[in-house]
Formats: sequence, C-alpha cells, structure tokens
Amino acid sequence: MTDRVINDVLDSINSIILGKEHTVKLALTCMLAKGHLLIEDLPGVGKTTLAHTLAATLGLSFQRIQFTSDMLPADILGVSVFDRNASQFTFHPGPIFTQLLLADEVNRATPRTQSALLEAMEEQQVSIEGQTHPLPTPFFVIATQNPSHQIGTFPLPESQLDRFLMRIKIGYPNAAAERSLLLGEDRRQLLQALTAVITPEQLLKLQKHATSIHVSEALVDYVQRLLAYSRESGLYLFGLSPRAGLAIIHAAQAWALIAQRDHVVPEDIQAVLPSVVAHRLQARDEQASINLVSDLISHVTII
Repeated sequence: MTDRVINDVLDSINSIILGKEHTVKLALTCMLAKGHLLIEDLPGVGKTTLAHTLAATLGLSFQRIQFTSDMLPADILGVSVFDRNASQFTFHPGPIFTQLLLADEVNRATPRTQSALLEAMEEQQVSIEGQTHPLPTPFFVIATQNPSHQIGTFPLPESQLDRFLMRIKIGYPNAAAERSLLLGEDRRQLLQALTAVITPEQLLKLQKHATSIHVSEALVDYVQRLLAYSRESGLYLFGLSPRAGLAIIHAAQAWALIAQRDHVVPEDIQAVLPSVVAHRLQARDEQASINLVSDLISHVTII
C-alpha cells in the first residue's frame, strides 16, 4: 500500500513539473523526513510551481508570502489588536498558520524579517507578546531564493540555513520537457485541476514509517566519519553539526522508503548528501575551486 501511494504522489507531481524527476524525488524526501526545503535558482524555472504542486498533491493547507525588503515580522506571524468591546488584546494569526508555507524570494527580506521564521521552523510554534501559539501539523516551510548575486538580496544567515533540511536547485528543463511546457496547457490551469492524492493524516503515517527504516551501525559510523572529516580536514570554514548528521540519516531513511526498501544502504546517504550538506559547508579558502561535497564523498570511505 505504501509503495503504491508514494508512486501515485510522484506521478502527480511529475505531471506538473516536467523532466525533473530527481528534483521532485528530493523534495518529497525532504517532506517525508519532516524537513523544511530551500529551493535556490533563477526566476522562472518553476520554484513556486513546485511548492504549489506539493501542497495540492499532499492535501495540505497552503499560504504564500512574497518577501520584500519592507516586510516586518508581524506580516508573517500575526499581530495582537486591542478589542474595545472585550477590553483585551485579540491575536490575529498571520499567514504562517498553515500546513505548508511558501516563503517566496525569502532572501529579499531583511535578516530581521527572515529570523521571524526561526522558532516556527525549529519548534512548530510562534511566541508573540509572551503568548505561545502552536502551528498546524504537519508544518513545512518551502522557501525560494534567487542567486545571491542578484540585486536586492540579503544572504540568509547560517542559523537560518541550518533550519532547512535540504537545499535543491531545479535548473532549466531538458529540450523535450521544455517543448512540452511551451506547447502544452498552462501550468496554473493544470494546478487548479490537481486533486490531492493523500491526506495530511496519511502523510504523517508515511513520516512515521520513514523513521522506522533501519540504519545499521556501520552506516552510522560512515555518517560520523563524514562529520569528522568536515571538522578536521581544514577545507571547511565550519564543520558539520550533529543536527546535520541527523538530517543526513533522516533524509536517507526517507529516500530508502521511496525506493521501497526497509533499510538504508550507502547509496541512499550519498544520494541525499549534496542536498543536505551543501548549504551548510563553506570553503575556508574562498579561492579554492574544489567541489566541497564531492571532496567529502571521495575522501571518506564507506567501510
């Protein structure tokens, strides 16, 4: 049953996002691993469409926030307004109170506004004026950002980047997929006709199933060696944190679930590793031309 459901979800998403099967699989992996997703790419390649498609296919409530330089945290979280009739403040929830929040072009907002997402992403709640407000379950943030060299962008701080389980790129479609996009029906019209394949409750069950996928002691050792190399090799400005190690394992479990296996194999770890750690690594020598993730994989043995 699980295998059929996952295949149906992938087929539904791939009917909208053409020619990006690997990217779609990574995005679904992130959500099955209970993680938040950062999509970094040029405008117009389908970042927002992918977020809409995931929400529609998984039956999640959806809100989109267009981040701008003049946005304030209250525009995201909500605000308390004094009610004269009741003689008390009443909280008006912001758009973050949804199951899937699309933070569109998140790096166009100031660091102060970006930081409004930190508590929500980590603890699935927001605190406003001494009151704690729980967020819906499940809760995901899918953020899109344009390349940092574009005008009007603010780089995401390391603490914010670390809250994202994965960062992916979509890229240009291949020739066949692009031709289908140019000649086919408008993606927005197709999205409006898209129906949910599963419910949020079924998604929660799949997430729980993913955590039960077996990870051997040998593979945990492999992950620890990856973390140790990032800290001790001298190539990276900062080594990978224990949170990054957990992210690798959780993503590998979800990848194995999609592959219809009850255990993780080394190839699962290597498949998800670039998306999990690339945004957490920074070269100590900015002039170095090495690929940081490839270097990590090539220098750490599996056995």
